[in-house]
Amino acid sequence: MDKQAIRERVWDALEAEGIARFPFPPHGRIPNVASADGAAERLAETAVWTDAETVKANPDAPQLPVRRRALRAGKTVYMAVPRLREEDCFYELDPARLDDIERAPTVSNVADHARQVGPEAVGTVDLVVSGSVAVTEAGARIGKGEGFSDLEFAVLRELGLVTDETAVATTVHERQIAGGPSGAVESASVPVDDHDVPMDWVVTPGRTVETETPYRRPSGIDWGALPPERIDEIPVLAAHAPDR
Repeated sequence: MDKQAIRERVWDALEAEGIARFPFPPHGRIPNVASADGAAERLAETAVWTDAETVKANPDAPQLPVRRRALRAGKTVYMAVPRLREEDCFYELDPARLDDIERAPTVSNVADHARQVGPEAVGTVDLVVSGSVAVTEAGARIGKGEGFSDLEFAVLRELGLVTDETAVATTVHERQIAGGPSGAVESASVPVDDHDVPMDWVVTPGRTVETETPYRRPSGIDWGALPPERIDEIPVLAAHAPDR
C-alpha cells in the first residue's frame, strides 16, 4: 500500500469505529482520537520525557495533552507557526511566563500567549513530539501528507538544534499502528522516504514501544529536493538557502 492508501484506511477506521474525536472528520488531518490523554500520560513516564527541558511539539489536537503536560512539568514548548509562513517560525511557550497553561498551547490561542522566535533562538531541543496518521513499531511514520513536520525537523537539524541523539516520539491510538496487533492496516510495510523522520518512541494509552528504528533520520534540509517556488514561499528556507 502507498502512503495515501494507508492514510485513508486509518482515517476510515477511526471514524467508523467511533475512535475519532473533534475536529471532524478525521480525514485530511492528524486525527484526534479517544484516550489521547492516556497516551500523553504514558509518554510522561519515559526517561526521555523526564530528562527533557525543551520539547518541540506539533500543534494538532491529539498532542494538546502532551503540550499541556509539558508546560505543567516546567518544560519549554516550541510549536511551529502554521505552514512556516513567517521567518520567526516558532512559538515559544515558557511556563514561567504564562498565566494560563490550559489555553496557551491550543492552536487557536498560542499566538496570544507565546513569544514568536526564529529557529536560531530555539536553542537545543531535547524531545520532538510528532503527530501521526499512521506509524509502525519500527518507527516508520506517515503524516497527513503536507511534509511540514519533517521540514520543521530538517530546519532544526540544519542549524544543529536537533541531532542523531535527540529523542523523537509520537502518541497515537493502537488502531494507528500499521502492522500492530490492533492496527487498522495489517501490513507493517510503510514506504519511507529520505526526508521522513523516523520515530524512536511510539506511545499509545496502553503501551510504549521503543522502536530501535532501522531508518536514518535526515541530516538537514535536502535543498536539491525542494523546488525554487517552495523555497520562496517559506521565509525560513529562503533566508537559509545556499547561494542566496
